[in-house]
Amino acid sequence: MKAIKMTVSGMVQGVGFRYTAKMLADRLNVNGIIRNLMNGDVYIEAQADNETLKKFVAGIKDSPSPAARVDQVETSEIPVNDYQDFSVVY
Repeated sequence: MKAIKMTVSGMVQGVGFRYTAKMLADRLNVNGIIRNLMNGDVYIEAQADNETLKKFVAGIKDSPSPAARVDQVETSEIPVNDYQDFSVVY
């Protein structure tokens, strides 16, 4: 099990990005959280096995929402948390 945090920049708020990212996470069995940041970016914590996380990050970079535009994704490893699912946090 591995955990990462991601900051996603671009047109990612108000376009269904968080909900389509949750659908991607649920399909891949990724646990974690996703929330909007005040500066217009989206913050994600995700955990799964290494190969699944690679697929998840690739899906985020390709933008799971057709209305969104992802310009940049910054990732770094974090300690594994006890997430039981993937949640949209407000």
